[in-house]
Amino acid sequence: MSSNDFSPENVLVVTFGEDAEKDQNAYQALTDLKQLDSQGQIKIAGAAVVARNPDGRVEVKSEVGDPPYAGTAGGGLIGLLVGVIGGPLGVLIGGTYGMLVGSLFDIDDVETTESVLGEISKQVQPTRTALLAQVVEQRPDVIDAAMAKLGGAVMRRPVVDVEEEIAAAEEAQRTARREARKELHKARVEKTKADAHAQVEELKSKFTRSKAGATA
Repeated sequence: MSSNDFSPENVLVVTFGEDAEKDQNAYQALTDLKQLDSQGQIKIAGAAVVARNPDGRVEVKSEVGDPPYAGTAGGGLIGLLVGVIGGPLGVLIGGTYGMLVGSLFDIDDVETTESVLGEISKQVQPTRTALLAQVVEQRPDVIDAAMAKLGGAVMRRPVVDVEEEIAAAEEAQRTARREARKELHKARVEKTKADAHAQVEELKSKFTRSKAGATA
């Protein structure tokens, strides 16, 4: 997204270098975002440091925990995002929503996934920490400069695009569940028919043997 396409309300993914020290800078980046918010330079709707485990699951390591941010990673857009990009084993159960969003983005498949969620998922690499945040910002250079001091690279995607794809992902899962239920029902019906047919064939066989015995 170029500066000409800048959206004031964005989801950010901040990634860091490969060595352990830079990897730990994700935690400092979270603190720095909070400071920028307190200074009125940006507004944070939710933010969390996350890491993708070797099994593909994305785990929240730290989040902005003071009011008014408490619980934002677990219950807001960032929490939903963590669930959706969580790898083949990753799921999110939204505590206040009572909904289940399974991961649609296997880390091995995102190379061929042309979507905002696929791009975000690709940034959260295995065994590495990254910062996810939903922010309102009037210009990109404020956060870019703060993250650059920590060796962080910032990727932005408009909140509206992320929300649209999460909604589409949830609908796709709902459709998939309906189709799965249909297939299970069909399989049960077919099994019942097969069992009934087999039972009738067995009764016919018994009847034939019994009739043959009676006429012998």
